[in-house]
Amino acid sequence: MPTFSSRPLKSSRFNRSVKRYPALFGVPFVLLMVAASYGLSTVTQTRYELHDQKVKQVTKEEELGLDKNRKKFDIREEYFRLSAQADENWEPKRIQRPKGLPEWGVPPTESPPKQS
Repeated sequence: MPTFSSRPLKSSRFNRSVKRYPALFGVPFVLLMVAASYGLSTVTQTRYELHDQKVKQVTKEEELGLDKNRKKFDIREEYFRLSAQADENWEPKRIQRPKGLPEWGVPPTESPPKQS
């Protein structure tokens, strides 16, 4: 005799009817899934319609001429423009060297060691 019996101890009428007629459970489940799909599609449709209204509001502002003569912003162009402005406002200025230092710096006192 097996350890667990294949029959439940208390078999209800619902369990017996589902075993006898599996469509009794399957058909309502499929109908529920189809109805939920249609219900969620309407919710999703309203979501996308609200998004489209926001996009249409931006186009209405453009029609009013708010962006008529505005130049497009490019971060690279701004970087080069600002770096060119910084280069224009300076002059090379010679500093005083310490006393006793030759014009072109200190000559090396020893030759660098040769690597073999």
